[in-house]
Amino acid sequence: MVSQTEGGFLTLHEFVKEAKGRLSPGNWDYLVGATETETTMMRNRMALDSVAFRPRVLRDVSAIDLSGRFLGRPVKLPVMLAPVGGLENFDPEGGAPAGRAAAAYGVPIMVSSVSMPGLKPMAEATQGGTRVFQLYVRGDFDWICDITSQALDAGYDAFCMTVDTAIYSRRERDIAKRFVKPWRQRATGQHFQAALNWNDVARWKERFPRFPLALKGIATAEDAAIACEHGVEVVYVSNHGGRQLDHGRGALDVLPEVVRAVAGRARVWIDGGFSRGSDIVKAVAMGAELVGLGRLYCYALAAAGEEGVTRMFELLEAECHEVLGLLGVTGFGQLDGSYLHPAPPVVMPHVHSAFPLTNLADPGYR
Repeated sequence: MVSQTEGGFLTLHEFVKEAKGRLSPGNWDYLVGATETETTMMRNRMALDSVAFRPRVLRDVSAIDLSGRFLGRPVKLPVMLAPVGGLENFDPEGGAPAGRAAAAYGVPIMVSSVSMPGLKPMAEATQGGTRVFQLYVRGDFDWICDITSQALDAGYDAFCMTVDTAIYSRRERDIAKRFVKPWRQRATGQHFQAALNWNDVARWKERFPRFPLALKGIATAEDAAIACEHGVEVVYVSNHGGRQLDHGRGALDVLPEVVRAVAGRARVWIDGGFSRGSDIVKAVAMGAELVGLGRLYCYALAAAGEEGVTRMFELLEAECHEVLGLLGVTGFGQLDGSYLHPAPPVVMPHVHSAFPLTNLADPGYR
């Protein structure tokens, strides 16, 4: 557990402040921004802040197990570093420092196909850890299969296709400031992503029946059910952190209907605004196996590299320990919906509303 007197970063919001001081205005806006009105991003936080806890007392919580599961296997916490494009804008080594931190700490990382240093170097950086390779489709079915084979050969534990990017969104923070991301200039073949369909998923599962597949970007019970019918191992609830479809629902609002539709036929993962240990506990109580962290670990990476990501895990572990103990449970496996209750949020949602004790609602931070 984290010492309350340990030096350095003592709260999660300190990573945000340090990252803003280190990043260029363009990279900061890319990190904190979303699409058009940024409504979906704010609804991610609104959904999380609209759930209260129902704690139980007089239970022995002197020993708490914080471990989670990844495809049924134990991990240190029920979290995963979600795929983020352009991590080289936050650290010169790209995603490698985050991958090393995740592997050493004992939690999975999902490696983005549009982040440096690439598929094989990231596999090397995460030796001994748990890793998933995430693909944006930029070629035909044979191209997809070639990338899949490379991921298998490199030792990835699962494969992921992102399915909510058929059309690339208009991210107005970037557009208004004429900030052009280098990896977007390099990107070609967007029409292949637009053409991706359920037949491709079926063909992929026939070709790679033993390689677990996650579909990232599921936002309805209907599509969750279809994914299960196609033998998909992971239904990944995500709205791309609010960076794709504007005016979508908050991810946590989507989770219950997806869990019901899946009905145990697949694992359910989620991301979208998760910033605190309490957020993680809420998602697991609603049926998620893993919670993806996106912006949060980018702040830590930009603030202090590999050591920053490790410290982020330590602080999240401390927060989860506190919440589980005060709820009266000794592990994530004891959670269910009886520990949750609807409640009105007490702060207006924005990208940093999980951190109200600093001046992060100031326009300069948004």
